[in-house]
Amino acid sequence: MSAFFDISVVTLATKKKTRGECEAEFTKAMIKFEKEYLGRGPLDARTFFINDMVVVRLRGILTPAEMKLSERPEGKSLVKETRRQLFETSRPLIEEIVSTVIGCHVISLHTDMSTKTGERVVVLTVDINMDEVYA
Repeated sequence: MSAFFDISVVTLATKKKTRGECEAEFTKAMIKFEKEYLGRGPLDARTFFINDMVVVRLRGILTPAEMKLSERPEGKSLVKETRRQLFETSRPLIEEIVSTVIGCHVISLHTDMSTKTGERVVVLTVDINMDEVYA
């Protein structure tokens, strides 16, 4: 367990929780990750379990400096690329959150963000079918 992720935030008894409780717990963990690793938490966040995917929608993720930079095309590219690289290097932390909160493993991670709306969408494919776990 890394020093980043505090196990007291989550529990491993995911099968005893409802789908909504587990989605909310995952959302809390992603907000903590955004705040501690990327420097700013989202203004709003929501997680959805769909088949073998975890979809996270984060709104209001840009700092005031990133919003200012995004007013110009080259600034948009810089903000997106910087955020992409930061997110890519954080994959082990995301995998740890998935393992701890959901009890499964990440197969692939996909993300994109809008410099216009300040929204990020994260799609994780995992090695279990969430619809079967939370039937």
